[in-house]
Amino acid sequence: MARFRTFIISSLFVIPVIVAVSFWLIDRQHYESTDNAYLKANIILISPKVQGYVSQLLVDDNQAVQQGELLLTIDDRDFQAKVVQAESRINEEKAHIQRLHAQKTSQHSHVAAATANIAAVQARREQIQKDLRRFDELINRGSASKQTLDKIQSESKQSAAELASSQATASAEQGAYGAFDNEISESAAKLEIAQAELQLAKLELEHTQIKAPVAGVIGNKGVQSGQLVRPGMTLAHLVESQKIWVEANFKETQLEYMRIGQAATIKVDAYPDLELTGKVDSFAPASGAEFSLLPAENATGNFTKIVRRVPVKIVLDTGADVSLLKSGLSVEARVKVN
Repeated sequence: MARFRTFIISSLFVIPVIVAVSFWLIDRQHYESTDNAYLKANIILISPKVQGYVSQLLVDDNQAVQQGELLLTIDDRDFQAKVVQAESRINEEKAHIQRLHAQKTSQHSHVAAATANIAAVQARREQIQKDLRRFDELINRGSASKQTLDKIQSESKQSAAELASSQATASAEQGAYGAFDNEISESAAKLEIAQAELQLAKLELEHTQIKAPVAGVIGNKGVQSGQLVRPGMTLAHLVESQKIWVEANFKETQLEYMRIGQAATIKVDAYPDLELTGKVDSFAPASGAEFSLLPAENATGNFTKIVRRVPVKIVLDTGADVSLLKSGLSVEARVKVN
């Protein structure tokens, strides 16, 4: 009877242990878990694209903002002056081009007049040449005086000079007409440059208003009203708090049966009663050690094999309540692999 009692008492302790070990073994076969996991979110650096003094600061640390919401403004007076200056230059170039076109039209009439003058002089010269040939025949017959022939020959020489002069004038007028095309092309190029400068001036003016690129929460604000800011300076961080995922660092020995799309459960250390669901989204292309600033040097005489960890991205299921979640919080990730 005593032996039976001892057996019963021993069984009360052994059976729960056996059951617990059995559940643990079954769980190991179907799940892989790690507590080396953290919540992650996109963190955007808010930086100015132009230099100037902050004239308005409209946000503070830990403030939620919407996409496109104005965060701060930079004194824009200098930039407005640049826009006005660029617009004035454009108007000047346009007026200059209009004047050139008007002058070109006027020059065209000069070219036409010079061309008509050549035709008239050419016609007179042809008539004089005909008279000169006719008088040559009359002189040979003795029917005309030498004085009349000399007069016609003089007129012939004069008409030749007039023709050469009119041709030179027409050539000069045509050259002046062609020069307007070059001037118009140069002014058109200057106009394009002025228009590009106006676009740049307007863009710089627009950049004096710094807006939130996405919805999120402002953090680590490092700028004050009246401060001089420059391009590249970090003014604040914007955490895209509505797009949270998990980065779980699993051991390399845990990846054998892990696949993209497998279901996962997430427990947040800060909120023990909160359990989230998600799925495996992707695997890092290398272990975390490969991305470290000082990677391990294994090609030495002293070598200790260390199990590597590979970051695994787990995305939360649609509709998950992320209002309490913060980037960087510790979590426990559990993936169902079978």
